[in-house]
Amino acid sequence: MERAWASTGIGEAAHAALANGLAGSELWSLLLGVLEQRAARRTPAEVRQQWERDRFVCPAPIDQRTFNELDSHLLAAASSFEAVELSPLAPLGACSAVGLTSQNKIVSTVRGTEVVSDPTNLFALECARRLRKVPAQTIKLTTSHRCVRAQQFPRQPGYAAHFRIFSLATAGHERKDHGLLVEAMSEHIQTHWNALNRLEQHGYEFPARTVKILATPAREALRSRIAAGLGGLPVVLETLTHDYYDGLRFMMSARSPSGQDIPLADGGAFDWLGKLTSNRKLVFVASAVGSQLAAYVFRRQAAGQRDPG
Repeated sequence: MERAWASTGIGEAAHAALANGLAGSELWSLLLGVLEQRAARRTPAEVRQQWERDRFVCPAPIDQRTFNELDSHLLAAASSFEAVELSPLAPLGACSAVGLTSQNKIVSTVRGTEVVSDPTNLFALECARRLRKVPAQTIKLTTSHRCVRAQQFPRQPGYAAHFRIFSLATAGHERKDHGLLVEAMSEHIQTHWNALNRLEQHGYEFPARTVKILATPAREALRSRIAAGLGGLPVVLETLTHDYYDGLRFMMSARSPSGQDIPLADGGAFDWLGKLTSNRKLVFVASAVGSQLAAYVFRRQAAGQRDPG
């Protein structure tokens, strides 16, 4: 047990019953009853104190009007993608059951759900659902979503337990010569690049932008095809060693006012659809831009004031 201390108050047998013995519906009901009693004993002062100290509940550091304007520009740049408004909650295990993510990094609830930590995992679920109904279609989705993650972040301005990100996803059956995979990766990179171009016309600066495309040795030829289709964007080619991705990844960075290269966009190919559908011929490409970080660091009026570097 990595967290043996968490069960010391109830004993191993009780912990095993809670973790594995009870049916899900019985466990959720039990936990709801426990939390109802705990909430009934809380004082207004305790609620106020948590509001002031808990990193999960504090407001975002960016004005909401800034987010609304930012979202409108990002969504306009992704006009070829269907815009989806996701629920704040996801099925329990939405990330850890298909990806290399620890559930300890997720905010789980007592109703058998978890707070969304990454929209791309939910896009995989939605694409799997749609492809079961219409197998021949190609699906392209986008959203801007506030996410919550439980891992520790650097104690620096600009980093937070909850944050807004802008995401894209493309899914469908692979075509000849990996045509869909190459096309989707290229489109995601170009869409994020064009989104940053658009933001630069509306109060943002993203200097010294670079695209990095990473591939395993087996996918180096695909990496070269992707890079060749980017119309002269500044591209760096590197070897991929992170097994979170299915052989291909891209990253996009820009230089902050303090001179630090800040990663803004990240994406790649994933095997999640194959796991969800048992069909390894399905392609799933997903990517995201840290829009809250972009607003915090790269707005012209914020230059030199809001910089995590």
